[in-house]
Amino acid sequence: MWFRLSLIFFAFLGLNHALPLCAQGTRADYERWAGFQELTRNKIYRGQVTPVWNSAGTAFLYSNLQPDGRTEWTHVENERKRPAFDEGKFLPAMEKAIGKTINLKATGVEGLNFGQGTELTFRLDGKSWKIENPNAKTYIISAGPDLPRPPQTRPGGGQAAERRNISPNGKYEAIVQDDNVLIREVNGNAKLLQSKDGHIGDRYNGQFFWSPDSKYLVAVRATVVPQRKVTFVEAAPRDQLQPKVHENNYTKPGDPLPIPRPQLFDVAQKRQMPVSDALAPNPYNITGISWAENSSMFTYIFNQRGHQLQRLIAVDSATGNSRVIAEETSETFVHYSAKTYVDYLDSQNEFVWMSERSGWNHLYLVDSRTGSIKNPITSGNWVVRRVMNLDKKNRNIILQLSGINPGEDPYFLHYAIVNLDGTGFRLLTEGHGTHTATFNANFTYFVDVWSRVDSPPVAELRRVSDGRTVLALETADITDWLKTGIRMPEPFVTKGRDGKTDIYGVVCLPSNFDPSKKYPVIEYIYAGPHDSFVPKAFQQFNRNLQGMAELGFILVQIDGMGTSNRGKAFHDVCWQNLGDSGFPDRIIWIKEAQKKYPQMDLERVGIYGGSAGGQSSTRALLAFGDFYKVAVSDCGCHDNRMDKIWWNEQWMGWPIGPHYEEQSNVTQAHNLTGKLLLIVGEVDTNVDPASTMQVADALIKADKDFDLIVMTSANHGSAESPYGRRRRADFFVRHLHGVEPRR
Repeated sequence: MWFRLSLIFFAFLGLNHALPLCAQGTRADYERWAGFQELTRNKIYRGQVTPVWNSAGTAFLYSNLQPDGRTEWTHVENERKRPAFDEGKFLPAMEKAIGKTINLKATGVEGLNFGQGTELTFRLDGKSWKIENPNAKTYIISAGPDLPRPPQTRPGGGQAAERRNISPNGKYEAIVQDDNVLIREVNGNAKLLQSKDGHIGDRYNGQFFWSPDSKYLVAVRATVVPQRKVTFVEAAPRDQLQPKVHENNYTKPGDPLPIPRPQLFDVAQKRQMPVSDALAPNPYNITGISWAENSSMFTYIFNQRGHQLQRLIAVDSATGNSRVIAEETSETFVHYSAKTYVDYLDSQNEFVWMSERSGWNHLYLVDSRTGSIKNPITSGNWVVRRVMNLDKKNRNIILQLSGINPGEDPYFLHYAIVNLDGTGFRLLTEGHGTHTATFNANFTYFVDVWSRVDSPPVAELRRVSDGRTVLALETADITDWLKTGIRMPEPFVTKGRDGKTDIYGVVCLPSNFDPSKKYPVIEYIYAGPHDSFVPKAFQQFNRNLQGMAELGFILVQIDGMGTSNRGKAFHDVCWQNLGDSGFPDRIIWIKEAQKKYPQMDLERVGIYGGSAGGQSSTRALLAFGDFYKVAVSDCGCHDNRMDKIWWNEQWMGWPIGPHYEEQSNVTQAHNLTGKLLLIVGEVDTNVDPASTMQVADALIKADKDFDLIVMTSANHGSAESPYGRRRRADFFVRHLHGVEPRR
């Protein structure tokens, strides 16, 4: 009897020693986890400046939450600010118009905007209203018109599809008839021209591009290939008893693609002109068809399948001859989906082209007659993130960029202006943080809101001509927000796997953090190569970080090598290597962070994410199980052959090689260590739900223990539902704290 009691006693001591001396899934922890987002809501004042500019660009409005609960609207004009309307005049006029007493704290003014002339429009109590003259001694408020519906546009912009077939002069229209192009007069329907090369397997698809002078038409003919369909069953639909079968068009890596080819028609001469496709072999797609202003040529962007060759091709309208005027090649990938930009200065025979040829994403001025680069517009070890405006008259560009300031986080966004000849480069933003600029219509002023994860927003009105601040608008008041006990994320940076490259991330501590105790660590991961993901701006509440931390964890988020928005070499780590997910950098980063935060218990490290993050979090236990012990993976694209074509072929390449199989979580499932929870939405239209089920099948075949939750009638991101979040939290509490959740 003594022997049994001793074993129980020493086992209890051992268990007590293994568990952290801190919060461990208690009811209080769960109450903070569930309630902290609501607790912090509406506790930040004067920190949400989102300007609404008038059409002339001379004035703007913005709203801000005030400590007394009111929404205050401000009007700015001539570099001065004032209340947008007189509340003393507004309230009686509004109560008269609406026929009842109003509490502006409970029912605030929404959507304030400029109307016709001096009037202001807004919404209140679910209806539209207008103040006819805010400068009058007495307000007249009447019902306002409902906002018009936005016009329907084609994907990628442009006019509505049904009008793309009408020539600019309104005389001709093009239609597809029996797989061919028929061009006819709008009035009288006299046939001018009809193609003969279209047929059921290689047909015209209805994409039409008229020349400005209406003499020429480009139409796209494309081969027809079988369309893969993903089929899944919704076992418990919300609107009926019997299961539903869903079928979704879904092209996967390696699938055949239609081959598009632009075709040229000379309407004036009533002839079809041959256009060679020799410069555009095996296209993944052809986009950006655009005519020169004088109708002398049209251009298009050819992206070869495999994404290692991209060309801007010009076609002479008089002869149909093609030539390359810009070309990008890469031994890895051309990041076509985010780093393609072209705009034309036809009168100067020039165009602006985006390229990573220097190893950094920059802009170049190119001669459209020869294809030769006239000069780099931008250069240096930093990246252009976005072109905001190309001023063709004054020959300058306003751009968004990152990585330009030494010693600053290279992901912080800034704005700059530069002349097309590369001279006159000048930063337009100054504050040490990441910036969001909202420009007026003529790009002479902008509202700059900047912050950091550990520093609240500051809003300023700045002038483009000299980059100066002309009016301080707001500085966020977070006094009441801090009283809730919330802790701001803390940035941390250290060297990555090569010992030279800085890797950036954040650490998030629970609000009841005790520096004398130990905490399990959880990494929230999304390593998609199309972007970077660690938050840089101040946030009211980050559920993925702060929310989980409240359960007694230290949360981290990191951008490892292979993600975007740094140099090309940093990005290229992902090439045919999505299984890497930056883990060598992430593990080093967490180990280095522990030196600053010794409360991090690296014997208990978890990880979670969804979609590409679901793929990576499972991969953590398959390939890096000596470090990561627990993972929750939602809607993961676990095998890159099972997921959507554009994303996976962009990074994993084409044709499909053995690296696809080698990096599949299905192939590697037998290597599972630790505790894994798989979550999948039954009707996921983004990532084929079979991807998760095939991992489950492989784990079963390998006789591995794991947990699986199939969320009925749920689409992509099902773990972000209340039930999914709760089950994910429980899983980490159970396996990292070692206790049953006490909700």
